[in-house]
Amino acid sequence: MHMCTIPSPAIPQAMAAAGADSIFVDLEHGAVDYESAHAMIAATQGTGCAPCVRITENTPAQTKRALDLGAEGIIFPLIRTAADARSAVAALRYPPNGTRGFGPFLAQARWQTGLMNYREEMEPHLCCILLVETADAVENIDAICAVEGIDLLVPAPFDLSTDLGISGQFDHPDFKAAVAKVDAAAKKAGLPLAGIALQKQQAEALKVRDVQVYVGVDVLWLQEMVAEAQGWI
Repeated sequence: MHMCTIPSPAIPQAMAAAGADSIFVDLEHGAVDYESAHAMIAATQGTGCAPCVRITENTPAQTKRALDLGAEGIIFPLIRTAADARSAVAALRYPPNGTRGFGPFLAQARWQTGLMNYREEMEPHLCCILLVETADAVENIDAICAVEGIDLLVPAPFDLSTDLGISGQFDHPDFKAAVAKVDAAAKKAGLPLAGIALQKQQAEALKVRDVQVYVGVDVLWLQEMVAEAQGWI
């Protein structure tokens, strides 16, 4: 899975063509607006790459809009409690099982389902991805993992270490203990984990933790490759 912060359909299109299993359009930290997000989601059509969106708040309104652009999964930020997790799961589903309003006018075209077939064909495939990025989330992680309908947990190292008061200190005992607690809860609940891997050694470290989904970042990939190319001169 690769984070797309650059507001251009060329980025997810290239990633999908390269064989990426999934991309996520980042509305939280990047420069992407809703119009760009729609184009970026559409750019994955015709490939096996799943388009997801990271919204800025865990609200039914933001979830609905991202799904109606054609997202196949939603990444929910700042999940602190089991109630937050239940709200996220409900926002992905139409009544009576959830809170999503009906209007997939763009999504049905992306998935070629037809308007009235969209719910039946797509709802079972929508992914609920939760970010674990606060001390509260770590404290409540067992209850969060017990919520039915979660598909993936993402311990977010930058935000989590910052919330713990040790920003960027990934070797700090408190950070390692928090990650270990999340890992153990996810394993107990049978939930897959994701982690950031920008170099091969980072991917190898994630394998040791039994992390199954690796996350890259478009702008960081670009910076790293340009810096490497500069060394060739």
